[in-house]
Formats: sequence, structure tokens, C-alpha cells
Amino acid sequence: MTVEEQYGIRSEEYADFIIEYGYNPQILEAFGDAVVHIINDAFAVIHIPLASITEDLLIQFSYAIIPNICGLTSDVSIRASGVDNLRRLPAFNMFGSGVLIGIVDTGIDYLNPVFRNANGTTKIISIWDQTIPSATAYPFQTYYGTEYLEEQINLALISDNPLDIVPSMDENGHGTMMAGVAAGTANNEAQFQGAAPESRLVIVKLTQAKQYLRDFYFIPRDAVAYQENDIMWGVQYCILTARRVGMPIAICLGLGTSQSSHAGDSNLSNFLSFVGNYTNVGIVVSAGNEGNFGRHFFRIIDPDQISFPVELYVADGDRNFSMELWGEAPARYSVDILSPGGEYIPIITAGLNINRRISFIFEETVIYINFQLVETLTGNQLILFRFSNISTGVWRFNVYSQTNLSAGFHIWLPMGDFISERTYFIQSDTYTTVLDPGNSFVPITVTAYNPFTQNIYENASRGYTSVNVVKPELAAPGVNYVAPALNNEFIRYTGTGVSAAHTCGLVALFLEWAVIRGNEEFVNTMIIKSYFIRGASRDVTQVYPNRIFGYGLIDIFNVFNILRTL
Repeated sequence: MTVEEQYGIRSEEYADFIIEYGYNPQILEAFGDAVVHIINDAFAVIHIPLASITEDLLIQFSYAIIPNICGLTSDVSIRASGVDNLRRLPAFNMFGSGVLIGIVDTGIDYLNPVFRNANGTTKIISIWDQTIPSATAYPFQTYYGTEYLEEQINLALISDNPLDIVPSMDENGHGTMMAGVAAGTANNEAQFQGAAPESRLVIVKLTQAKQYLRDFYFIPRDAVAYQENDIMWGVQYCILTARRVGMPIAICLGLGTSQSSHAGDSNLSNFLSFVGNYTNVGIVVSAGNEGNFGRHFFRIIDPDQISFPVELYVADGDRNFSMELWGEAPARYSVDILSPGGEYIPIITAGLNINRRISFIFEETVIYINFQLVETLTGNQLILFRFSNISTGVWRFNVYSQTNLSAGFHIWLPMGDFISERTYFIQSDTYTTVLDPGNSFVPITVTAYNPFTQNIYENASRGYTSVNVVKPELAAPGVNYVAPALNNEFIRYTGTGVSAAHTCGLVALFLEWAVIRGNEEFVNTMIIKSYFIRGASRDVTQVYPNRIFGYGLIDIFNVFNILRTL
């Protein structure tokens, strides 16, 4: 790849598009002189100069290839998951030895003692910092960022100025927490130990989303936001690193987005299902923390109904954001709009691909609406709303079904810090709030519960997917979890990102038993998930699977107890 082509990968002057080309290079040739960046045999990223793209972005290109934007999913114990009981059995006294854990997140505070071995050397095999540019120090064929290897990190640890040698640092703390929960060395004073403390680490520090996408989706300036394609490259880097060092790997993603049909068919979801089937790879993702914020609306319109009203309360301060309406095929949906000030926009009829810009006379609001009758990845209808300078108050949308079928539609607001908690649907639905890629079919999707009360975390996202696949599959500790923070501190974290990191450590323990100890040398994410579901702890008063706990609480002791009795 030439220097000019490498420039297009990270330049703010280029737009990024994700292409699932499926072993067919002719699909990529259709983009002419665009920079083609192949991730693996199924996925590639196309980089096109913004200057060559018209304002009708969603007509010129399918919405499916525009990267979604992900945010973080965390804002307790080892005993709750059966790890202590497991280690009392000599044959199952495992700590993750010989297994690699991949964390794709905000980076890591590699100076923290919980990421060192007993002799003071680092547990980290490598760090790929996507935010630090380099002409030659990028890994594999990524062509951006800088890779720091174990030898460099060890030199930094004994240096008076470590950041002069390895300048990569986690400014947020989320990635440090995730790595610590999964694989941190014990700190008795803080009563902390990672789930797999002898596992090694490979770390990806993600770069922030490009400005043109933040502007397009109206992502707040101070929100942590990552593009799907950078996350995909991060996961691919972890897998390639595991192959380089000859180790099985458990990969954790504590990230999510509400920008999808929630059917598990986004580009990132499909990518994770693809690589999750690789041998000796286990992938864990968090369900998200969207259950109680009123950001999801769902209704079924019966054939004898003309329309169904949707009321959205917009709080002061949430002036710019996007919203997605997904209608189940083969029905066709149209909308009309009534503003808080009483301005009425008559029904906007569905078409094949329609772009509308609506300006209000007595309010400063502008709404950009794009209709896609057949969205590429799902076949369902998508209506994308982008609100600019939206007025505070109750907005009313009447949704019309233009068929004689009984069919449903979903609407999702942005996740996490992309919008405040004070903007919500008045008649919201707490279910189908699992974030992507948590709806992905192959990965293990984990929700959070309080190990002291056995109750689900109150804000945890709830399943199932929009096509009724069971998600999340399992629940793990994720409330008031003591974990490492910046400045060598320990604080309590809550969220499904925490539970995903904990589960990732448990996957590492399973990989040690299966691969390193030679009990089942060829496993993948689906096989690991099946074992975990079989060993889950279930309340006799509940029916499983269910939309809140999935198949139950993770119990790694019971997983191996079942294997032992076999």
C-alpha cells in the first residue's frame, strides 16, 4: 500500500465504508480508485475522499456500509461464578496459564502493578495504539497506528521516563478496568483478583470516530465514540497476534451501539460471528445498559388500525441526535409529525429511497429523514431521523402501515452518553434493548447481575433480538465490582462491560483446560458457549431462557463438574 493510500485510512478527509465482499474481489473493484483495505477473507474497508461524495449520502451508498458508532458499556466477585470452588479441585486448579486475552477498548495503564508478573515483567504481549501515527511501526497490514511489543513495554517499566519508550496510555480508564477484571494479578489489600490472573494480554487502544461521522450522527463532542471498522481491525489484530505467539485467545468487547436492526446482522455482528468460529477463539460481548432509559419503542399495527402514535419527550440540552425506525418486512411504513409547538408535517409516504429535509416555520428545528424501503443487510424498512436544533417538549409521530398485514416496528434512540437520560419515549419498551454487537449470533452475550442479591442490574439491556434469538445468553457479576482504575487506584464499577470482562476471564480458564491441557484441542466460541449454558445456575422459580437472564447465571464450577461426571 502506497503512502498516499495509507493517508486515506486515517485522514479526516476520507469517508470509510465497510464491505462484506465474501471472497469475491470483483465487489471491491466496483469502487474504482478508492483505497481498499482488506481485513480478512470476508470483510474490507473502502476509503473514499469526502470531496467526491454528494450530500445525498444515503442514496449514493447503502446505509448498511456506513460504519455504526459504538460507545462504552460500563460506568463482583470471583466467588459468585464458582471460580473459588473450581480451584479447590486439584485437576481444575486453573488461572488462565498459556491463554491470551484480547481487550479492544480505551487502552491500558500498562504501568499498573496488576499487569505485571511476579518478577516485575509485563503480562502484556503487545499494545496496538490506533491513535499514535507511524510510518512503519503499525502491525500486520493495518497501515495505521503503532504497535508496542513486550520487550519495549519491559524496557519502559524499568525506565525513569516510561512514556518516552511506550507513550500509549489509557486516559479514560475503561480499558484498564476491563483488562484488570479479566486478567489482573491479585492485590490483597484491595481484595482484588482478575478471573484469569495468569493469562497474558493483547491490548488495542481504539481511535476516536472520524469527525464527519460524528457530525452525521450528531454524536456529542465529549462522548467516547468508536467506528465499527476500527473495532473490527482491533479484533482481527488480536487474532493475528494469538496466531503469531501460538496461543488460544479470549476476546472481550465492552462496547455497543443502538444503530442497527437489533437482529444481529450489522457489519460488526457478522464479522464477530465469522471470526468467532475460528478454532481456539472465544468472543465475549456485553449486552449494554439500556434497559431502563426509555430509548426503545415497539408496537404491532393490526390490519384494522390506520396508524399508531409514538410520543417522544425531548429534554432541554438534547438539541441534536439521530433516531432509527425499523419496520418488519414485508410491511411498508410511513410517518407524519407533530411538533411541541403544534406544527404538523403531513404523512410522508414510503418510497424506494427518499431523502427529505424538513424545516419548521415557528421553530428552529430541522429534521433530515431518509427512507430505505429495503435495507441491504436485513431486507427490512429503515427510516433514519436526524434532528438538528430540535425543540424541547413532546414530539408526536404517527406511524402508518401501508399493508393489510399485522406487522411490528421498532424505534431506537442513541445509547449511553450519545444522548441524555432525560430524553425518552413516553410509552417505551424495556425489551429488545441489547446493543449491537450483543445481538450477534455466535459471540457469548453477557448481562450483569448483583452477586450479593442475585438481582439483575437495574439498567441492564434486555432481550431478545428483534428476530427472537435468545440474547443475552448468560448473566455474570457486574454490580459494584472492585477493579483497577487509573493512578493505581481501585474503585467499584457497574455495568455489563464489567460482566463481559469477568466472563472473558472464565473463557480463558476454559481454554486452558481445553487447549493447553489437551482435553478438547479444537474449540470455538459456539462450543464454549454451549458448555457455559449447560453449566449455568438457574432459579427453579423462573422459566429459562428468558429475556433478562438468558439461560441463567454463569457457574464455571458447574461447567467443569458436569465435564468431570462425564
